[in-house]
Amino acid sequence: MTLAPETTDLKVQLHLTEGWFTVCDLNRLTPGRGVAALLPDGHQVALFRDRSGTLYGIDNRDPFSGAAVLSRGLTGTHQGRPFVASPLLKQRFDLISGECLDDASVRVATYEVRAG
Repeated sequence: MTLAPETTDLKVQLHLTEGWFTVCDLNRLTPGRGVAALLPDGHQVALFRDRSGTLYGIDNRDPFSGAAVLSRGLTGTHQGRPFVASPLLKQRFDLISGECLDDASVRVATYEVRAG
């Protein structure tokens, strides 16, 4: 089965200190898969879109390994909380709060994301 490509002019935008920053076209985000993007300040963000269309943005750097790999992690839910699991050491990070579900003392930055 082949799915028709999404036809939309919507852009994924992150809210930064300076205002809204356009990252990419919405159709670049496949539900359940992450995409890494470089921000103007040199940091990387991991963007996710779930099957219901909700968008999430977190820091792409895994705080346990230091590698910029969270965009390559597996997504899922735990007790109703959406998360991404690091592909390296498998720690899970809440996509809304950034909290590590396996070590509450660790968290990653989160970003407000919209399609506009």
